[in-house]
Amino acid sequence: MNALRQFKLAVIFLTRIPVKVTGEVSSQDINQASGYFAWVGVLLGALLALIYLVLSSFLPEGMAVLLTLGGGLLITGAFHEDGFADVWDGFGGGWRVADKLAIMKDSRLGTYGAAALTILLLSKYQALLALSERALYVCSALILAHGLSRAMATSLIGKLDYVQADAQSKVKPVAQSLAHESKQLLYVCGLSLLIVSWIAGLFTLWQSMALLGVLWLCRTICIYWFKRQLGGYTGDCLGAAQQLGEVAVYLFCLGVWL
Repeated sequence: MNALRQFKLAVIFLTRIPVKVTGEVSSQDINQASGYFAWVGVLLGALLALIYLVLSSFLPEGMAVLLTLGGGLLITGAFHEDGFADVWDGFGGGWRVADKLAIMKDSRLGTYGAAALTILLLSKYQALLALSERALYVCSALILAHGLSRAMATSLIGKLDYVQADAQSKVKPVAQSLAHESKQLLYVCGLSLLIVSWIAGLFTLWQSMALLGVLWLCRTICIYWFKRQLGGYTGDCLGAAQQLGEVAVYLFCLGVWL
């Protein structure tokens, strides 16, 4: 029952799916629920795959892909996209760490964030549109990208110090530690997705290992980037890492399947 509650908390934290949990939610609860973030990504990817299949049955592929991406924004409340834009605004517009954090905390969207977000969404659209010659490709890419990218982004927790503008900053609460059990859940999710993809014939064994290498490289770049810019990470940084990982998986699938 405790595991079910943690999964529900992860769903509440990452999406706008109406789920209820009993009792008060503490920071420790969020830390424990972080192990299920990747599994929520799999659930989200499956929902989007279903949306795409329904839409593509009566709409042109381009419109089906566009509305599927829009559906993802509605389900998540553009949670990670917001973090991605905030990171680019903060890193691009601030010189000192305090300035960057202040910009990232500002709810307004700046030029850096708007430009980066436009490129991000167009990249997702073009990649999925190119994969749409086969519905299986789009559905598989959605599930893999949303699951693996969240596993990769969540794994950054604990690798860097958590940074905030002030001691009372709680605008965007985020897990600040990753228990051993949570790490195991993330790794099981990621490896399960790769193994299932291999068994299903979507990837060869070497391609599955290559995708793992791509995600490791993306993770390494994010760690270096965040440490250099802030000396640690924020919730926005995790959102940015997830978005970069998602696009990386789409591009990998595009290169392998087409």
